[in-house]
Amino acid sequence: MKLDFSGERVMAVVAHPDDAELLCAGTLARARSEGAAIAICVLCRGEKGQPAKPIRNLGAVRRREMRAAAAVLGAELFTGRWGDGELMDADAPRVFLADVFRRFRPSLVLAHAPNDYHPDHRAVAALVDVATWFSASRGRVTRHPVLPAPAAIWHMDTIEMHGFEPGFYVDVSAWLSVKERMLSCHRSQLSRAGDSEFSPLRPLMRAQAGMRGAQAGVAAAEAFRIHASFKRCRAW
Repeated sequence: MKLDFSGERVMAVVAHPDDAELLCAGTLARARSEGAAIAICVLCRGEKGQPAKPIRNLGAVRRREMRAAAAVLGAELFTGRWGDGELMDADAPRVFLADVFRRFRPSLVLAHAPNDYHPDHRAVAALVDVATWFSASRGRVTRHPVLPAPAAIWHMDTIEMHGFEPGFYVDVSAWLSVKERMLSCHRSQLSRAGDSEFSPLRPLMRAQAGMRGAQAGVAAAEAFRIHASFKRCRAW
């Protein structure tokens, strides 16, 4: 089976500034190379991910880092305003995200899995489910025009693969270097490699891409599941 992203509009919706790099940047890079329009929406500021030696104005630092990473990918970037640990399925983020969808008009949304270990990630899963639906609802008014149909949703792998049963894999072997370059932009988080409570990001990303690749018979892969919900799944 050959997956072809040509003509698609693919958006990743993630909680924190480095989540896309770890979980779906290879797929976004592949989609772009095949002719898709791509975007990343980061809902949290990332201001609480402090290294052992705290960084002043970390939220602003991480915003600059995510912009640099999006530029490596050539992705349009949308950013939310919620603090780390403060994101939840509520009306304000629902309206914000539905309007983001109406602005970018994605055909496919990549989002965190509902059973992810992190509360912010689980909130993203719930918000994407609701906001994709509302983005195509004429009764839900935002600043931008309603979509003709909700985007399809793929749930992303979890960090370190905990509790995630892949439904399919995307071969990203040729785009692993893009993931590397994007991750290198997140210097504030790479500086936490020696923190006892934090997994070093570069080895984690390489190991996970390699493990998912080994499972799929390729050098490097990213794992997903479809969101099998009415109007949020497609035949490809």
